[in-house]
Amino acid sequence: MKISERWLREHANPDVDAQALADRLSLAGLEGEIESMLSAVPSGVLVGRIDEIGPHPQADRLRICQVNTGDAKHEIVCGAANARAGLVAPVALLGAVLPSGMKIKPAKLRGVPSNGMLCSAAELGLAEKSDGLMELPADTPLGQDVVELLQLDDRILELELTPNRGDCLSLRGLAREVGAVFGVEVELPGATMPEIDVGDAPAIAVRVLDQQACTAYHGRVVAGIDPAARTPLWMVERLRRAGIRAIHPVVDITNYVMIELGQPMHGFDCARLQGGISVRAARSGEQIELLNEQKVTLNDAELVIADDTGPLALAGVMGGEHSGVDSGTTDIFLESARFSPAAVAGTGRRHKLHSDSLHRFERDVDPELQALALARATQLVLEICGGTAGPISEVRADASAQPVVTLRKARLQRLLGVDIADEEVERLLTALGLDLAREDQQWQVRVPSWRPDLRIEPDLIEEVARLYGYSRISAAPYAAHLAPPIKPERQLPADRLRDALAAKGWQEIVSYAFVEPRQQQQLLPDQEGIPLDNPLAETMAVMRTQLFGGLINAWQHNAQRQNRRVRLFEFGVCFAKQGASIVEDQRLAGLAAGSAEPEHWDSKPRAVDFYDLKGDLQRLMGQALDAEAAEHPALHPGKTARLSVNGTALGWLGQLHPRLVRTLDLPEAPWLFELDGLRVAERAVPQAQPVSEFPASRRDLALVVPESVSAAALQQAAKQGAGPALQAVRVFDVYRGKGLPDGCKSVALGLIFQDYSRTLKDQEVDEAVRRASDRLAQELGATLRG
Repeated sequence: MKISERWLREHANPDVDAQALADRLSLAGLEGEIESMLSAVPSGVLVGRIDEIGPHPQADRLRICQVNTGDAKHEIVCGAANARAGLVAPVALLGAVLPSGMKIKPAKLRGVPSNGMLCSAAELGLAEKSDGLMELPADTPLGQDVVELLQLDDRILELELTPNRGDCLSLRGLAREVGAVFGVEVELPGATMPEIDVGDAPAIAVRVLDQQACTAYHGRVVAGIDPAARTPLWMVERLRRAGIRAIHPVVDITNYVMIELGQPMHGFDCARLQGGISVRAARSGEQIELLNEQKVTLNDAELVIADDTGPLALAGVMGGEHSGVDSGTTDIFLESARFSPAAVAGTGRRHKLHSDSLHRFERDVDPELQALALARATQLVLEICGGTAGPISEVRADASAQPVVTLRKARLQRLLGVDIADEEVERLLTALGLDLAREDQQWQVRVPSWRPDLRIEPDLIEEVARLYGYSRISAAPYAAHLAPPIKPERQLPADRLRDALAAKGWQEIVSYAFVEPRQQQQLLPDQEGIPLDNPLAETMAVMRTQLFGGLINAWQHNAQRQNRRVRLFEFGVCFAKQGASIVEDQRLAGLAAGSAEPEHWDSKPRAVDFYDLKGDLQRLMGQALDAEAAEHPALHPGKTARLSVNGTALGWLGQLHPRLVRTLDLPEAPWLFELDGLRVAERAVPQAQPVSEFPASRRDLALVVPESVSAAALQQAAKQGAGPALQAVRVFDVYRGKGLPDGCKSVALGLIFQDYSRTLKDQEVDEAVRRASDRLAQELGATLRG
């Protein structure tokens, strides 16, 4: 939001300089900066009129002008294309200094003396470039200083407003805020409704088919305006200082009313309308060409202004190219409406559109402002363009009652930590336009229509605090009654897991939850991604259903920069559809690529493998993991395992599928894991166990088993067969080669027996080994190796 300081001070003028004004507004929550309108104010530039103009004897593009500044005439050589007799323009006389630092001196151009320079807007610092001289109104007093005429010593107040303060996106709202902050009298623009003489201009019928999306629509015809009318200089300058370029008087008036009062408006050319005006939902597939020459295809969730032939404008967003006013327009239809934020916000984002109107409607416009804005715009059109005003066509939904919020003095004092006098509270809130009624130790506060952000008691307390001044509220210890959170003893904090992985050389990444649809489809073709209505980019169009994509992208980024050995992990949320709802779950995923260990003179390089990752995960979990061969669409069909703990599924571990390595153009196939984040954090509660005073006994078994039998299955079967005396089963050797049947391997198990109450006899141990051997043979087809 930009606005002229001079214009603001016409309505609220605190006795402080511009910088103090901006600083105080910033402390009140309206972050503001003040800057000079020009880098330097010109001097010696007056208003002049070209009385005579003739050709230059030595140059076709130059002409000799006799310029009248009221009390003298000056011969000036000029090459501007729009230089002509009767033109009134700024003229820099000898000795003048322009904002660029140029000093005007006597000169000869192709042998003809030139005693000054006729100026363009760019030469005065008012535009980046200009095609010709700056044309001033013909009735501008000759000889007047241009600095005084155009108020070039003005400053621009630029505010960065939070989304809840849409009321300050206007001079009216900002003046009200300045008055409240500084405690000065305010003369609100639009304080009284202009009186408009209604002539015989026709009325246009208006229908609002969705009164939730459009709660108010006011419109009227102004017929017979002068096509040759020009926007007055004062309006052009005020708009320019608000960052808006003058285009056409009607367009400029609607923009001016938007800046002055905060109500976006639009003007239609009546000659281009067919039938009445309808505010309706677009029909799926309808198209409209907008003022920015962008052609968009609409859906049935978007609101449009239409006539009998089709859409004329995207409601609250932008007008159509073929219904707006132009230099030949004589009859206009002025629109002043209120569109709900929900009805217009999605439309702008869907079509990547932004406008000053949309910016205001997204933040909500005062529902009581439409009639006033239409009257003000009509008044300006009649004054500047002439014409006859017609009757108002109005459709308005039932007005909702203004909310009443209770403000308790005790809670105000408790939250702010300072006792503010009742009279001061009432003064501060009344200055904002709030109506208060005191009831014992509380107030009933009626919130005005222009403050939709004030709905609960803390909102009012915040208003009191910022107007009273945060600097006046001293810092003090706050006695808060906080109950410590109850955390299950079995659940480790995520930071503990992060630290454990970091200690093993893993590095954490944080990737976007929005991912590229194509890559996600390649990784998990059977899972449907959740599309975003308004994605930040095409590569971030769906919610992720897995964490592999972000890890692969991060590793690829590192590999392209010669960092091939990586250990990356991420704690993140994934999203999935379950019926009509969307669920999210916490996951831990990791990627490892390159060598197993950093380069070292005392060891041979070895690529990272399945067991490196499994070992790190077992240390992270603090217990053994069961790995069972399985298939995952993103992982290698022969190098993938489903991980579990005590029969409870945990996640996946495997190497990336060769097909994806080729498709994604990766330098090698990395190893990946993805685990249930909550189950990873689960731990058994530690329990003290006595140390046995009796010796242990060990028996070794060398078993021949099929290749498909896992070590975990052997350990589990041995424990179940041997009974409680078997304390541990260790795999200490695996052999493949000569002397074994095809498709078999030899696995050597160390069985550790021990009792806490006595020494086990050899016969008991032998019997337990026999039972274990029988169980291994029955369940897994294991035979003792000869």
